[in-house]
Amino acid sequence: MHEVSRRAFAFGAPLILAGCAGALPMGADDPSAIYHPILNERFPVPAIAYRQIDPRFYRQDVAYKTKEKPGTIIVDPAHHFLYFIRAHGQATRYGVGVGKAGFGWSGVAHIERKAEWPSWTPPVEMQERDKQAAKWAHGMPGGINNPLGARAMYLYEDGRDTMYRIHGTIEPWSIGKSMSSGCIRLLNQDVINLFKHAPIGTKVIVLKA
Repeated sequence: MHEVSRRAFAFGAPLILAGCAGALPMGADDPSAIYHPILNERFPVPAIAYRQIDPRFYRQDVAYKTKEKPGTIIVDPAHHFLYFIRAHGQATRYGVGVGKAGFGWSGVAHIERKAEWPSWTPPVEMQERDKQAAKWAHGMPGGINNPLGARAMYLYEDGRDTMYRIHGTIEPWSIGKSMSSGCIRLLNQDVINLFKHAPIGTKVIVLKA
């Protein structure tokens, strides 16, 4: 069973009470230094209004106990965290938005494709229930208004596309919530960071919500 260590719990628990007004978690960098604009991108990435996000979901290094090898990604949908496992019982933790009830997925997959500023084609079932999505039946080009954000990592299980992605988002306020159509979304600054560290072949474990 994967579990956050006592140290990680110790700085997480007070924030459950403090909410967005709480102090920065131990191990968190200055969010203004993390979520600043990124101008050297094909589409400049605006700064994140990080004060609107619960500080628990800022990118930070934490203690994390697992038997998985460094370089593995573990997604904990129930708590809206993604962990990139590092050596010596450490991990980089990112806040994520995940699928709403009935749209989640769990299991073991691997990243088999990566894309910068990916295009987005909504699934047929999404097109059927969402008129706005139906407008992009032939694909929406990558860009700052694309729902997949600045980066996408495509998850495959046993060589087959699961149709689930780890990607950026144009809706920062959705981090920490369960409201997507099943994909795992990160702040654009965070997905750019994770993209650099997670090569093709990276193992991804999505726990049950």
